[in-house]
Parts: sequence; C-alpha cells; structure tokens
Amino acid sequence: MFLSIDAGNSNIVLSFYDSTSNSWTNEFRVETRRNITELELEQKVGLFLMEKDIRSRAISKVGISSVVPEINKTLELFSSKFFGIDPYLISGRSYATLPISTSRPDEIGSDLMCNVMAAYQKYKSACIIVDFGTALTFTVVDQAGMVLGVNIAPGIRTAIRSLSSSTSKLPEIELKVPDSAIGKNTIHAIQAGIIYGYVGLVNGMLDTIIEELGYAPPVIATGGLSHFLPKLDRRFDYIDRHLTVEGLRLITEMNAGVGV
Repeated sequence: MFLSIDAGNSNIVLSFYDSTSNSWTNEFRVETRRNITELELEQKVGLFLMEKDIRSRAISKVGISSVVPEINKTLELFSSKFFGIDPYLISGRSYATLPISTSRPDEIGSDLMCNVMAAYQKYKSACIIVDFGTALTFTVVDQAGMVLGVNIAPGIRTAIRSLSSSTSKLPEIELKVPDSAIGKNTIHAIQAGIIYGYVGLVNGMLDTIIEELGYAPPVIATGGLSHFLPKLDRRFDYIDRHLTVEGLRLITEMNAGVGV
C-alpha cells in the first residue's frame, strides 16, 4: 500500500492507495500547524489506522508533497519512526525524471507539479488545472507537458476568513450555496458574494486564459471544493479529487532508486 502525505497550508492529508484494486481507499486529515510533532502525528494516525483496520506494516512506500517547509523534517521523522520507511520528499530536483517540466522547478509548489503530473499522464494533452484549496490556482500546461504558468487567488475559505477578520460587523459564515445571488440578510449577503463571486472569478479567469492561448484545452478541476460551486460543471471537462495525490504517487514511483 502506498501512502501519500500532502501537506498544505490548511491540512496535512494522508491518502492510502491500494495497488491490488488500483484505487485510493482511505483519507485522513490533520490540521496543519507549524509546531506539530511526530508524537502527535503518531497518536492521531495510529487511531485512524486502528479504526480502519489498516496495519502500519501494510504501508510499503511513502511519498511527501509539502508547501510548508517548517514541518518537512517532522513528516520525514514520523514516517521513518511509525512506518519504518524513509519517505520520498518531492523537491525541484524530482522533475528531471518526469515527462513534465517547468522553467522554475524551485519556485512552483510541489502540489501543483503533482497535479500536472497526474493530469498529463491521464489525459495526455495540454490542459488547465483549477485547484480549489487554501489558494485557488490555475495551472496552464502545453501539449509537451511544459508548465506555461500559474496564477493564484485566495481560496474560498481563505476569503471568508479574511472578510470576517478584517471587518467588525461581518461574521464568519457557513460555506453554503444560497438560493439567490441577491442577499436578503447579512449571512445570505456574504454567502452570495463569496459563492457567486467565485463562480464569476473562475469563469472570467478561464475565459482570459483561453483567449490568451488562442485555443481551449481541457479544464480539470480538483481540490476539496471542486464540486461545490454552482453552474461551473459545464466549464470543467473533468473533476478529479484525487489528482494531487495520484501525481504524488507517480512522481515518487518514477524517482524510486534515482537518488534525487
């Protein structure tokens, strides 16, 4: 069984891949904190594995993608101690072995390169990858697997928290699709502004990118909120919630024994 550890700014997501069924079978999330310890991870992950009846020795390989450098050593030590496996940590050096490439390997987030790797391997074409995470990102890939560029906007939850923390009278609200784009009260107004505002943001960004490219490649959505926004299904050719972890698995497998 392969274990993917995807450390983002909001959550550390552990995903388990069963090579027998060729599928992602389980997922566990831990809130990302810069001072998280190996012991805390061992306790929380140990309980999860017990609940799911997964034995630690069933894990044969561990890959890590992290955009939070402060916890990389903790994640590596956790894997080494708990599973008895030295994990593979994706870095800019990892991409030399892959069919994809970027002109700035040490600047682009490893999570975005995992998305590119999985998308290019699966769909074999130029594409635009829209990732709904802590940040909302648009990654543009050409037919040869080269990353043409990325743009980044605040994620939906990030925008809600920012609105609440920066204003005295606006509460942090439940992320819910309102019945109307016209707010009837404060909570409804925020929900309408955020949800339908982001629908407009995604549509507008895709239109601008496609106009600049001069052609319309497939659009692939991923991330926890990729299913959430209304009226966007027709803009996405594919919705793949496992895109990042699948790319993480592929990059780890392709670098096994390479010594990078």
